[in-house]
Amino acid sequence: MNHKYDVVIVGAGLAGLRAAIELGEDTSVAVLSKVFATRSHSGAAQGGIGAALGNEEEDSWKWHMFDTVKGSDYLGDQDAIEILAQDASRCIYELEHMGVPFNRTPDGKIAQRAFGGHTSNFGKAAIKRACYAADRTGRVILDTLWEKCLQRGINFYNEYQLMSLIAHDGRCCGLVAYELATGKLHTFHTKAVLLATGGYGKVYKTTSNAFASTGDGLAIAFRAGAPLEDMEFVQFHPTGIYKLGILISEAARGEGGILRNEEGERFMERYAPVIKDLAPRDMVSRCILEEIRAGRGVGGKDYVHLDLTHLGKEVLDTKLAEIAGFARTYAGVDPAKEPIPVQPTCHYMMGGIASDSDGRVITNSEGTPFAGLYAAGECACVSVHGANRLGCNSLLDVLVFGRRAGREMRRFIHTIGFPELPANPEEPVNHEINSLMNSTGSEKSGPIRTELQEVMMDRVSVFRHKDGLLQALEAVRNLKQRYKNIAIQDKGNCFNRDLLDAIELGYMLDLAEVITLGALAREESRGAHCREDFPDRNDNKWLVHTMFRHSADKDPEIFFKPVTITTFQPEERKY
Repeated sequence: MNHKYDVVIVGAGLAGLRAAIELGEDTSVAVLSKVFATRSHSGAAQGGIGAALGNEEEDSWKWHMFDTVKGSDYLGDQDAIEILAQDASRCIYELEHMGVPFNRTPDGKIAQRAFGGHTSNFGKAAIKRACYAADRTGRVILDTLWEKCLQRGINFYNEYQLMSLIAHDGRCCGLVAYELATGKLHTFHTKAVLLATGGYGKVYKTTSNAFASTGDGLAIAFRAGAPLEDMEFVQFHPTGIYKLGILISEAARGEGGILRNEEGERFMERYAPVIKDLAPRDMVSRCILEEIRAGRGVGGKDYVHLDLTHLGKEVLDTKLAEIAGFARTYAGVDPAKEPIPVQPTCHYMMGGIASDSDGRVITNSEGTPFAGLYAAGECACVSVHGANRLGCNSLLDVLVFGRRAGREMRRFIHTIGFPELPANPEEPVNHEINSLMNSTGSEKSGPIRTELQEVMMDRVSVFRHKDGLLQALEAVRNLKQRYKNIAIQDKGNCFNRDLLDAIELGYMLDLAEVITLGALAREESRGAHCREDFPDRNDNKWLVHTMFRHSADKDPEIFFKPVTITTFQPEERKY
């Protein structure tokens, strides 16, 4: 089945929806999502969105920019970070005018609270910069933007799985998608494609990410010739519920929550004496694991306590209601009376499809665009997050750069006509599906996925070492060989989860290999990438972005791109 639109957006999270709204009513737009639109993972964002409004205390976008640069461990591109910080206030007021129900101060202004790594006067003290709607900030923004898209007549294709991009004569001219309900393939002919497919946290065993976060968009773009950037930088959020990884938002610490070890000590005072529990996420995650290594995990186990008992029932019920509910449901504790057991959980990917600040996918270190192909949100790497994302910058990133991608696509599509499609664009996808469905191999996707997630968790997570990384790389490549012998038990066409699991696993294996290769190549410690055999940051050699290019018949090619430094020179990271 064939469809024709000016723009096709893959992903119905905040980046995709914001871009769709920006494209205007004179543009034909389709939004594809492998889940129903409002089930997109953006809705899981709890704590808030950063902007220097100054509603609670004096603030400046320059301070926000500094915190973002410092939080990135100086690997973020400062020209893009300046755009992010300067545009933040406009973004918040725009959301307010659309109807997002932010919490309010007593005098009616948008309320703000403290969040990890946000400071005043270039690092002097913690500051209240996070705008929030209780602890459901992502949920209410997602619902608001989705309603705006419905009002604009945007066409949604829910429960469609992206299978391939169509490139012809050096430009992207469409895509092929698989309809989950029928098993039919659909070709979308378009002037521009925006990938807004989110992250890939399911590569790891313990994660706060949704089951759909398998990195489909990144792997498909990678196979189509788009480079991936900074894939070794994987953020572990310090407070996932023990064993499950379900997120307890930084909002809990922003409201005054305290991390305590087995001895009841507020241990972050030793590691970050100025901002304590509100230090950046990479640092807090390492501190928790250091406490556990030192034998100060609660009950001798691999978790610590997040203590909210002193906050009072009113704060928990009004500002942290969802978090309190998670603690009761999944940890079996009442946070008003007892602490929550927490441990680091894979949360956010700083790396992604290499793209510029207007959402254009770039093909090399010089920034040459991949004509017709755009990326925004967590699947993209602009790079504003560098080696470690500052809390509250994820929602800001998807909205600021989703909007900019929409504006650039609108300009682009009015300068060209529809490109020519190659013959039989569905044939490679048909071949892939038929090979899986008709395979007589002995492997199943479940065991391979479990082994992949475990080896990534054990060898390529918070602490890394050459020996462990080499073991992980060998294991991942062995799993890729086993994947070639995979078979599908379900032969049906309607919501064939067995088939989809196998397809997603192929993407995850590609991404796991690249993450591990990047972690091996980068012989330093920076942000979320902590090499125990190279414990120091090395700006002389490694103040560069790691880039990866796909090859069909050999290992991925690694090359580098310089970091853009405009205002803040690298310095030691102290909190």
